[in-house]
Formats: sequence, C-alpha cells, structure tokens
Amino acid sequence: MFERSSRLCAALLAGLSITTLAHGAGPDSRAAAVKIIADMRRIVTPQGIEQTRAVRIGGIDQWISVRGTDRRNPVLLFLHGGPGYVAMPTSWYFQRGWEEYFTVVQWDQRGAGKTYAANDPAKVAPTMTRAQMLADAEEMVAFLRKEFGKDRIFVLGHSWGSSLGIQLAQRHPDWLHAYVGIGQITDGMESERRGWQYTMDAAKREGNRQAIRELASIAPYAAPGKPLVLKDLYLQRKWLARYGGAVYGRTGSDAESAAAKLAPEYTDADLKTMWDGTEFSSSRMLTDVLTQDFSVYTKFDCPIVIFNGRHDYNVSASATAEWFDKVKAPAKQLVWFEDSAHEIFNEEPGKTLVSLVKYARPFAEKAGDVAP
Repeated sequence: MFERSSRLCAALLAGLSITTLAHGAGPDSRAAAVKIIADMRRIVTPQGIEQTRAVRIGGIDQWISVRGTDRRNPVLLFLHGGPGYVAMPTSWYFQRGWEEYFTVVQWDQRGAGKTYAANDPAKVAPTMTRAQMLADAEEMVAFLRKEFGKDRIFVLGHSWGSSLGIQLAQRHPDWLHAYVGIGQITDGMESERRGWQYTMDAAKREGNRQAIRELASIAPYAAPGKPLVLKDLYLQRKWLARYGGAVYGRTGSDAESAAAKLAPEYTDADLKTMWDGTEFSSSRMLTDVLTQDFSVYTKFDCPIVIFNGRHDYNVSASATAEWFDKVKAPAKQLVWFEDSAHEIFNEEPGKTLVSLVKYARPFAEKAGDVAP
C-alpha cells in the first residue's frame, strides 16, 4: 500500500512539475506570441479556407485575408474605418466566431496597412479620393463574387468604411444579401457638432479646465459653411476619447491599437508602417468625408442592418438612429449595443457575433447560400 501511494505521489509531483513549467514559460518574443495565436485559430476543417494574399484592385496590389471554416458559407467583406484604420491586425481577437458562419474577408484598403506597405506612397497619393475608393470597393465585391461563385455577399462597413458600404448598397443592391453598418456615418458635420457638445459637457462636469479651454478654442466647431480643419478634428477626438466617446468606459483605444502587435497576418515590417498608412490616408481624406451628408441615402433595394453603440460620439449614434427612422428597405433592423461606443466588435464581441447570425445570416439562408 505504501509503495503504491509513493508511486502515486511521485506521479502527481511529476505532473505538477510539468504543469508548472508549462505555465511558467511564456512567449519571449512577438514571433512566439503570434505563433500561439495563429495555432489556436488555425482553420483545420476540410472545407475551410485561410489565406492572406494580394489581389490586383484598382491597378495596384491590395491585401486581403480570407478566413472561414466552410467556404460554402456566405462571404462577408469587412470595410475598415479610418480612413486607414485597418481591422485585419486586430481581427484575431474579435473575428474567430464569425468564421463558423461566414467566409470573412478583411481588406487593407488603398493607402492602408499591408496595402500601404506594398505600394509606392508617392504614386498612390494622387489616387486617394472618395471616388477611387468606392471604385476599389466595387471591384473588390465583384472579385469576391466571382472568386467564390456567389451571386450575393454581405458587406459590413465600419465608420469610414460605412460611407463606402452605404453607397455600395445604394448602387448595387443585387450584389448584396444585406448591408451591415457599424458606426454608420450619416450627416458628417452634424455628427461632429454633437460629438463636440458631448465632450464639452463632459469636461464641464469634471471641471477639466484644460479640456474646456482647448475645446472652446475651436468653437464654433464644424459650423455650417466652415471648413473642417484636421488639427481641430484631432483636438476634438483627443478629448472625446478621454470621455469614452470612442471606446465606452475607457479613455482611448490604446488596448485595441496594442492588439495589432499580435497580428499573425502582419510582419514586423508591416507593423512599422501601419500607423504611417493611417496618417497617409487620414490626412488626405478624413476631413473631406466628414463634410459629406450621407443621410440623403434613405431608399434601398437590399436589407439594411445597423449596429449602433449607445455611447458612440465618434460617429453620433443619435444621428444614425434619426436617419434610420427614415430608411426604406425590403427589410431593416437597428440593433443597440448598450455597453459600446464606436468599436462595437471589440467592445461587445459576443453580441456582435450573435447579432450577425441572428439579423444578417438569415438573408443568406433564405437564398440557400450556406454550407449544407
């Protein structure tokens, strides 16, 4: 009996030692951490797809990642925000569940992320226009429809990407199962004014004299007929983020930005130029897009689904809800996220997945565009 107990004790101690070593050892480099993430989310199903590659769009190489457990599922194209604020490098955190119901395509747009790194910025700079970006989006959707043999796909537009998405829905409803908007841009200048007012009110409640002084220095902000100056916009965004208008309950998006460092799709070189791409795109296009009024688009021939963060002041959630009331479409759904601001898929990833499956995927199911 004693001998048996001793052997059992030794076995337990050996197991404990192995476990302790395993738990004590951690990744000692970015490469090691990235490998752990890549291995955990690897697609291993027979019909699965896992690719990161360049495709020729708009005359230049533009990078996409394509991930899904069954390529027979409906395709969902994610149009990132910014301009230039790529979602591919943080998708490892929020996207894995989506891939069981959709074939998800992350696209680094012209002038952003891996696409920025793959092309000469001096040659791309003259092409950084809203018209060219929309043409790129149209070409990308056409490519994906052909590549996967799909009559229709889903387009999800976030923030800046929602300005492209809403125009795709307007111009090509027959290409889409549905359009999904997150942080949906409507009347850009009205959204800016509401964001400034929210931030000023928060600063006054806190008694933050510096914030009050700086915000007052750009008043009247986004006034009708007044050009929107980039430095004023950045100042407004600095304090808006401080008061949770971009990421609810936080003072900025540092956590989301840091997550990009663990992106399996991104090399060290990609990471070094990622924020250069954001600045390259935003400096050329941000003020222009925010002076547009996309609320004029109210009649659609495809379903419209909007995910709206209750605390979003980066793109005004209240302005989006007012626009949505006027929307006419074959089907429409407004989904409120009570614990989110502008980064819904990062802030409430579980509810985002459930909402995509509940409110978007049924349009594909009705069309028979799902894996058997």
